[in-house]
Amino acid sequence: MAKSLDGLVLAPVADQAPGQVGVRTRFAYHERDGAVWADYAGGDVVRGHLLGTREGDRLDFRYVQLKRDGTTSSGHCVSTVAELPDGRVRLDERWEWESQPGSGTSVVEEIPGGADGPGGDGVEQVTEHGR
Repeated sequence: MAKSLDGLVLAPVADQAPGQVGVRTRFAYHERDGAVWADYAGGDVVRGHLLGTREGDRLDFRYVQLKRDGTTSSGHCVSTVAELPDGRVRLDERWEWESQPGSGTSVVEEIPGGADGPGGDGVEQVTEHGR
């Protein structure tokens, strides 16, 4: 099994469709006892949250986000966690909107040392609440 996601900052390796998650989006992940959650922001996303479970190297979660144009959207994602040769984490994702039509795949990878993580490069700070 790949290493824990707890405390890692991940970012997409490519932009999705306009108005969605993109290379400027940062995900601050947490993991504990089979539960995974993250706050995210950046690019066209003002604030997003995801919550789900991890079994081995499989994540299953739902997400909801607020975009800069004031609209909200939500969906479901199943990801495979892998460890890259340099020790960083990579998520290969299959997602589907539940609030609108559309589905696709994406890849997010750990940013070494959290560089340009939430709060960096003009991206709004995202933090864990209630801990």
